[in-house]
Amino acid sequence: MEEKQLPKLSSYRWVILAIVALLDATSNYIQFQVSALAVQIMPALHISPAQLQSLGMAPMLIAVFLSIPAGSLADKFGAKKIVTIGLIVSLIGAFGRLVATNFATLMIMLLLFGVYMALLNANTLKIFGVWFKQDTNLAMGVFFASASVGIILTRITSPLFPSVKAAYTFSSFLLLILAICWIVFIKDAPKDEPIPQTQMKQGKPESSLDFFKVAAHSKMTWIVAASVGVGMGASEAFSNIMPTALAARGMTPIQGNTVAAVATIGSLCGSLFGPAIIGKAKKAKPLMITVTILAGLLIALTWFIPLGMPLTISLILGGLFGAMTGPLMQAMPITFPEIGPKYAGSAGGLIGTVSLLFSYCVPVIISVIAGSNYMMTFIIQGIVLMLTTIFMAILPDANAAKNARRGK
Repeated sequence: MEEKQLPKLSSYRWVILAIVALLDATSNYIQFQVSALAVQIMPALHISPAQLQSLGMAPMLIAVFLSIPAGSLADKFGAKKIVTIGLIVSLIGAFGRLVATNFATLMIMLLLFGVYMALLNANTLKIFGVWFKQDTNLAMGVFFASASVGIILTRITSPLFPSVKAAYTFSSFLLLILAICWIVFIKDAPKDEPIPQTQMKQGKPESSLDFFKVAAHSKMTWIVAASVGVGMGASEAFSNIMPTALAARGMTPIQGNTVAAVATIGSLCGSLFGPAIIGKAKKAKPLMITVTILAGLLIALTWFIPLGMPLTISLILGGLFGAMTGPLMQAMPITFPEIGPKYAGSAGGLIGTVSLLFSYCVPVIISVIAGSNYMMTFIIQGIVLMLTTIFMAILPDANAAKNARRGK
């Protein structure tokens, strides 16, 4: 069968990817400064460990409420305008941290800071789908990896600053520079390529609610959202409990945090190289299911693996296998006929809201069931992650569809 011609991609897409990835890395850098600087922040603001956890989750909390409207508004008005508004609000929050003198004011500033994160995350699928088309998986992989880069850099650089305000000032100005880059260089679509237009519905232009209704009526989009949410919930639960569980096995807090951070390196590599590796397979689903089962098994066996090099290798492999499928799942809705680039923002917003809700609920449910039994906690987390293979089995195979378009 004759191979079909794939659309030619604009070289400017790399500028788009660079700015989006840097903004994502910076968002994680700023968010995790709270935990990295906890030793200084807690006594200065007189806050408890529970309040510290609330501050760390604040940017994600705001995304639960903003993801759906962010995606629908971007479908109607364009992602650049919507994210630009978010960046202005977030800059107020970022610089506002410098004058926060207690828990309440810092919480408000971090909620404001989280606005652009919510708007950007909801619309990455739309942005990358327009610019990268058949290579959307590659762009999503880089985007996922950039989050790990931000977290690692926070851990490395935070001790280097002479004060909390110095650290806040640096990250705030970094965000300001990237916001200017977004405003100046980001475009909604390549030159001479039409942007999906709002259509008339009953004599009126489509509203943002009309865009969301299309995404909400897509059963496959809900399945993707559930799969991503369950996977994120299991991963969040694993990451949160790891340092405490390792301390229970005899490690010091510093050793526990160091070993737990190793999984981030595996996740970074999985996000970067996973889409390319899976993309070369004739069918993606069998490989995606296999690596997810392996990741789940490694999580479930964590309590039984000897400390030292065996556990380090296990965490790296677990992070690697666990992160390979995330970018592919997040990019999948744009290939659905009912979604496409036009409704990708609404689909991304729906996925963002559902996945974040799962990220909150799944760890809580697991902790209620397992209590302080860390062995049981890891086993349940591994099983929950493996449950995402059920959703993967239901969804269409991305590679099969891609090969069909190419005429293979």
